[in-house]
Amino acid sequence: MAIPARYRVRIKDRADGHLVVTVNRGRYLLIYPLPDWEEIERKLIRLPALHRRSIALQGLMLGYASEADMDGHGRILVSRTLRDFAGLDRQAMLIGQGNKFALWDEERWTAQIDEWVGEDEGDFADLPQELESLIL
Repeated sequence: MAIPARYRVRIKDRADGHLVVTVNRGRYLLIYPLPDWEEIERKLIRLPALHRRSIALQGLMLGYASEADMDGHGRILVSRTLRDFAGLDRQAMLIGQGNKFALWDEERWTAQIDEWVGEDEGDFADLPQELESLIL
C-alpha cells in the first residue's frame, strides 16, 4: 500500500519511515508512526490486567501490531493476517485521523459512513462533555 505523497516526508521526519499497523474493533486497521505507537503501547500496557475489556483491547491491538517500513516509493507491506482481519481485498480507503491513518475495506467504509449519516441527532446525546462546546 502506498502512503500518500503529502504525508511521506512528515513520516520520514517523524519516524524515519517506521510505522506500526494494528487492528481495531471496527474491523479496520490503524497505522501509526512508530513514536506515536510507542505512546499508545505504553497506555495499553498500563490498563487493568484483570479487566476483560482491557484484556481484549490489549490482545487485539498489541497482539496484531506489526512494524512496517516505508520503502523508497512510500509503500508499506501489510501482512496477509492484517488484511484478512480487515477484509481488505482490492479497494481500500486510507483515512487520515490526525496522528494516525485508518485503513478500511472500501465497502465497509461506505457502509460505516451510511450508518453514521443515518443516525438521529438524539444518538449524539451521549457525547462526552468535552465535545459539547466543539464548534465545527
